Amino acid sequence: MARRTEYDEGQAAGRLRVPVAAFRWARHTGLVPAPDASCWQWSRAAVETMDPAAIRAALPHGPISAAAAADRIAETLGTPNPPAGETPVVSAFAVRRLIADGLLTDLTANPEAVLLNPDQVMEICASISGLAQRLAGEAPLGPDQAAARLGVRRTDFDYMCDLAWVAPAERREVRFGTSRAGAVLVPLFRTAAIDALPAAHPEIDWQQLRTVPKGRRSPLAALTKPAARA
Repeated sequence: MARRTEYDEGQAAGRLRVPVAAFRWARHTGLVPAPDASCWQWSRAAVETMDPAAIRAALPHGPISAAAAADRIAETLGTPNPPAGETPVVSAFAVRRLIADGLLTDLTANPEAVLLNPDQVMEICASISGLAQRLAGEAPLGPDQAAARLGVRRTDFDYMCDLAWVAPAERREVRFGTSRAGAVLVPLFRTAAIDALPAAHPEIDWQQLRTVPKGRRSPLAALTKPAARA
């Protein structure tokens, strides 16, 4: 059998017999050098110089999920999350936004199964001023919730999306019942992005928009839509 000469991160972690999460964390901290064979692969020589023990030691505690990270952050802020099924103070959605902003490092390549270094999670609690306020702005809102927060009808909010005034930060699958046939993708918006809309569009008479009678055509319908949305 031909000897492998190039390794992606999973293959390199396997050769070193270290968890992929530990390898990714070591890559983040610089303990593992940048790939030298391509933008995503290491040469055999580079892998053979890596220290498995040091890589394992770099992540001394097992990684945690986004939901677990949210619970730890909420606890640290003095506002523990309620039991499952109730609206959390700090959500997994907000944690994923911290990842998107580069404040936390995802140790998986799977967006549906985020893994985080618990020590890094605790570090941001101590280092980021105004974290509670920031997380409040990262709370998720569905379309109906976003419309209610703005005080407008859902149809008016849908026009705002069509006009590309706001876009969902992500879409999550929500199941109705136990069958996947009843699952739908629900767009989720950042609370801060929704709150910013009135100031971002002062050309709109928001007081009028908020008092449009049910069944009447939206004032936003007359606006020209971007070509990509037309």
